[in-house]
Amino acid sequence: MATEKPCKESRCVKISRVFPGDYNDHNTLFGGKLMEYIDDIASISASRHSRAKVVTASTDSVDFLTPITPHDSVCLFAYVTWTGRSSMEVFVKVVAEHLRTGERRIAATAFLTFVAIDEDGKPVPVPRVIPETAEEKMLYQTAPNRAEIRRRHREESKKLAAHLKPDKIWEIEM
Repeated sequence: MATEKPCKESRCVKISRVFPGDYNDHNTLFGGKLMEYIDDIASISASRHSRAKVVTASTDSVDFLTPITPHDSVCLFAYVTWTGRSSMEVFVKVVAEHLRTGERRIAATAFLTFVAIDEDGKPVPVPRVIPETAEEKMLYQTAPNRAEIRRRHREESKKLAAHLKPDKIWEIEM
């Protein structure tokens, strides 16, 4: 296995027309539908980079910036921006394109973390990334800060979970 790879080797693109069943009451794309697209393309990007089975460790952020309307197509660009030993940060940029006017805009951005695993579900090492473009370099340089935020958030989530219990619906006090 290579010890490092350029970001471009993990690049993926997904373009979709959005159909009437994909819209909410506001006549914009359901956020959950877009999140499905994001997780799908990000997992392909992580698999391309690691050439291993991958699991989603977290959806670190999804920022919905502009609504996606019935006149738009949606184009997702994804690539691995940073790696740990077995983890990979994947960036997804969502571009909406008005199909009549050709106007394009950034509709959403997302960061997800994936872990490469072997057949037994154990983490395996992944190659480091080599950023080449200005965008890749900026995301690579800012990745350690996002990794620290993820680490702190995960610790807070564990503390919260320690106070919760997996109630059965009929045992919940109302």
